[in-house]
Amino acid sequence: MDYRLAALKLLRVQLKDARETPSQNALTLGGILFQRAWLQGILVSDDGEGRLLLDDGTGVIQLSLSGEFRQHRWDIGMYVMVVGGYFVGTGETPMIKVHKIVDLSPFPDREAMWYLEVMEAYKLFYQPLIEEFM
Repeated sequence: MDYRLAALKLLRVQLKDARETPSQNALTLGGILFQRAWLQGILVSDDGEGRLLLDDGTGVIQLSLSGEFRQHRWDIGMYVMVVGGYFVGTGETPMIKVHKIVDLSPFPDREAMWYLEVMEAYKLFYQPLIEEFM
């Protein structure tokens, strides 16, 4: 994992446009290279094997937990923030291999603020780069 590449603040729907770049072992979204995605949403499923489903309001993505994260209790309905490596499987639900997960449920305003944060990041950072790339 190349930690020099930023973890992009995204919505699940935006990840459908990500494309693999085999020569750089990364993905690109409108010319922006990344390996990690930062999403927030509600946990809607737990298979008990370290795989959760997160719904951010624009789609569902699978979370793969390992190590210390599997020891923690993650309840359906929790609002969480996740950062991790993004992987696209053929015909499967896209997946994030979780590097960080935080329960934000005690902070009810976080969900509303998240959409504003994603919009701001897009307008300030991603959109100018995408327009330059086009």
